[in-house]
Amino acid sequence: MTRRSRDVGVSRRSLLTSLTAGAAATSGCLNRIRTLAGRREPSTVSLSIKTPPVDEDPFAIGIARQVGAWFDAAGIRTSIQPMTAKELYQQVLVNHNFDMFVGQFPVHIDDPDALYPMLHSTYAVERGLQNPFGYTNLLMDDLLERQRRESGSARGAVAADIQRQLVDVAPFTVIGFPNTIRAARTDQFTGWNDAFDPSPVNLLGLNRVDESAETLRATTPDGRPTTNLNPLMASYRGPSDVTDLLYDPLARRHQGTLHPWAAAELTWTGTDPVELEATLREEMLWHDGEQLTAEDVTFTYEFVQDTSMGTLDQTVPALRFRGRSSLVDSVTAVDDHTVRIRFSDCSQSVAGRALTVPLLPEHVWSDRTGQAELSGVDVGATTTEALVTDAVPPVGSGPMVYEAATPRQQLVLERYEDHFLHREGDTDLPSSLAGGAPFERFELQFVGSDASSVDLIANGDADASALGVGPDLTDAIGDASDVSLQLNRSPAFYIAGFNTRRSPLTNPRFRALLSRLIDRATLATSVFDGYVEPTVSPLSGTTWLPTDLSWSQSDRIIEFLGHDGIVDVEAARDAFRAAGYRYNEQGRLIQ
Repeated sequence: MTRRSRDVGVSRRSLLTSLTAGAAATSGCLNRIRTLAGRREPSTVSLSIKTPPVDEDPFAIGIARQVGAWFDAAGIRTSIQPMTAKELYQQVLVNHNFDMFVGQFPVHIDDPDALYPMLHSTYAVERGLQNPFGYTNLLMDDLLERQRRESGSARGAVAADIQRQLVDVAPFTVIGFPNTIRAARTDQFTGWNDAFDPSPVNLLGLNRVDESAETLRATTPDGRPTTNLNPLMASYRGPSDVTDLLYDPLARRHQGTLHPWAAAELTWTGTDPVELEATLREEMLWHDGEQLTAEDVTFTYEFVQDTSMGTLDQTVPALRFRGRSSLVDSVTAVDDHTVRIRFSDCSQSVAGRALTVPLLPEHVWSDRTGQAELSGVDVGATTTEALVTDAVPPVGSGPMVYEAATPRQQLVLERYEDHFLHREGDTDLPSSLAGGAPFERFELQFVGSDASSVDLIANGDADASALGVGPDLTDAIGDASDVSLQLNRSPAFYIAGFNTRRSPLTNPRFRALLSRLIDRATLATSVFDGYVEPTVSPLSGTTWLPTDLSWSQSDRIIEFLGHDGIVDVEAARDAFRAAGYRYNEQGRLIQ
């Protein structure tokens, strides 16, 4: 059976000249001109920093408080506003209601193209993980588009230029990649290294040393997975997302290599434009017993591009997969088990990123295209049922199937025996994944604190902490019997993000100076107790990082306006004056 091709491409952007050229760079001077023209008194610069509370993220609020103190020393009045992660993501990603935010950015950046939706002007007016900073710069747009077309060393050179530009104009400031500290018991399962990062699919690689251990028990201080399992909702999904166990993509990246997953075979059939044929594995079933077909694949790519499926006056894309879905031009169902994908203007190496979008059953999600209202979302924001549903119970095709959930208490998944990993036969996957889940049941238990998590593990009531715990608990973990201390580099970096839609944050010179008021070395000690890798680029730790942006090189690193974590007040004032700003008699920065 041949089905019509579904066009899921993105139309070419219109030039956003009015948003980019000149105005931002001269906003300090323009504000003074408006002040004179309107005969009003100049106002002091004040910034609000939104961040998760201490019980959800002690590192984030520690960063926010220290940054606020540095800004205040430079004459910038600063307030800290703690709020739940759910509320923070809603205000930042959906409503764009913030000056600054501090926290872990919930995306694994392992390829330059992951920066495309974060920084491209096309997404500056959209809602979601794509460009929450409202950043617009035609030079950056050109670099981001070029890296999609290039390959090999040429792409590496463009990626380096993107990172250098990012440091210079600072729509956000990277603080560093924390070391995730976990406790894990070794009397029932071993092989915990990187078991949760960057995806809990790595749990499939654990070794079961006690045959009586049928249940894998993990703890988390994040209650969101117990209340919402919608893979499209950015406000509920972190960098290590439990829905990866419930939903299969066509291909999955494991240890840097892209492997066919729901697809048994991926065949690149064209280069201009790039085309691919994907053949689904035999007997792929959804968790409700329905057959997974090529029709579901074509539906998925159209749906993540517009969750209204054309029923509303404007498109409503999925909040999490905007960048990856924009790589796809069209998807055609050749027969029940084969799809042909044509990609937009990009190289083959970049096109592979689009294959990691989770597949959705058409018979479930096609009923969620209607317009919906969401509490806390600004008036004028159009959303759909697909983007507000909790998707509980979820219907995926992944190696684990939903069993039960109690909000802010527990989530229970069971091994899905009909999954291809759990059937006999060669999967052509790495041996660590090929055998499927080494447990029959997975329990994710909500805990109120890191200390409670460690206590449960030490007492044998849980096996591992899904999220990291504070460095103050390393001794307690080390003293517990049959418990190992796991130290892994988190795939999610801490960030100070700026809302470039708001003055004076519209001015790149102002943002660059704010970045120079953040001393990463001091934060590494005072907030992270050394358990962090300071950096200036979200691509740190990958082969894409240019040597001049490495932490050991000083020529490109942002120089702190002070010494040993103490702001040099006169140097800071001189720097802001040089950028066109003034101070009042009370030593406050004015605009």
